[in-house]
Amino acid sequence: MRRQSRFIISVLAFGYAFLYIPLVSVVVYSFNDSKLATVWGGFSTRWYGELFRNDQILDATFLSLQIAATSATFATILGTMAGLVLVRFGRFRGRTLFSGMITSPLVMPEVITGLSLLLLFVSMQQLFGWPAQRGFSTIMIAHTTFAMAYVAVIVRSRLSAMDESLEEAAMDLGGRPLRVVFDITLPLIAPAMISGWLLAFTLSLDDLVIASFVSGPGSSTLPMYIFSKVKLGVTPDINALASLIILIVSVALLIAWAVMRKNQSR
Repeated sequence: MRRQSRFIISVLAFGYAFLYIPLVSVVVYSFNDSKLATVWGGFSTRWYGELFRNDQILDATFLSLQIAATSATFATILGTMAGLVLVRFGRFRGRTLFSGMITSPLVMPEVITGLSLLLLFVSMQQLFGWPAQRGFSTIMIAHTTFAMAYVAVIVRSRLSAMDESLEEAAMDLGGRPLRVVFDITLPLIAPAMISGWLLAFTLSLDDLVIASFVSGPGSSTLPMYIFSKVKLGVTPDINALASLIILIVSVALLIAWAVMRKNQSR
């Protein structure tokens, strides 16, 4: 038993070290005075000042946050509706096809998804004149398309495990189906919807391949900007940006943990 416990602790320690040591190194080198991102030249906060004076990286960050928040919201709405249809509407004609279309983005290579969406937008521009140019709207639609599948799977699993007697009791008491959905179903699946929104937001903020296909001039997202910088050499201001993102995510996780613990204590 002691050997097993030591082995498990060793595996856990190696796993956490593999995940978090690179993050710690990024934070440490964000305070590097050298112009080389991986060569230590002394402690300095100069690159945080350079970061806030870099209009290109700030514009790319702001665009990525806008796209991520918008696409996550639409993906949550559409994914929740798809999950409700698959779980609550029972067997209907085309259910298998609909389920396959919802889950196909989960296994489809991003290169294929990006290329197909690019061809779709080009065809629509030739036929209808929209979109006039590829940018915010096309990236948002593309991210909504694949993020919706993740939300639908999460909501579907939550609905499958939910007790339907609560909804039936509400309808027995005179509640209309639409009122039951908003007063009973949605509050019960709210944690799944929030989880789906956060996952969709993260996937959109992190996407590079699909955004590269459906973006146009002047609409570079943050991953696209960082990838272009990698070809020429990463500067420490990228480390500063990554450190700020790590800080924001850590604070958000601590707040979520505190709220969940407070609710459990109640």
